[in-house]
Amino acid sequence: MNKWSFPLVLLVAPALVVAGGAPPNSDSGPTEVAEGRQIYEQYCAACHGWQGEGAADWTKPDEKGEMPPPPHDETGHTWRHSDAMLFRMIAEGWRHPFNKTDRLTMPAFKDILTDQEIQLVIEYLKTLWTEDQRRYQRSESQDVN
Repeated sequence: MNKWSFPLVLLVAPALVVAGGAPPNSDSGPTEVAEGRQIYEQYCAACHGWQGEGAADWTKPDEKGEMPPPPHDETGHTWRHSDAMLFRMIAEGWRHPFNKTDRLTMPAFKDILTDQEIQLVIEYLKTLWTEDQRRYQRSESQDVN
């Protein structure tokens, strides 16, 4: 090991942790985040995007008068909801209040995913937000409980 190896490890290790999906200052470990990402990719990414980017023109109603799937990354508003609200939306589904139709535009997953799997997805979503957004969302989640 040469004299540059140790400083290099100090520089690279934090980047590997973040690249691995674990958010800074999160209670979730890399395993939980990886499981959440896998569930997200299987059940959510087709609508909300592989990187959480949402549908194109997600702020404008589509031809049916329904709001398209929003992004879950830092450009969207998912981070403004408490854990309890996110859990309820995933479990029970969601109909945007401005939709012109009565159907659930976000299907319910309570019969497909376990409570633990839903929580893992929520933990993965948190990795898509900025630290300020995670701090805000943590506060929202504490205020609800």
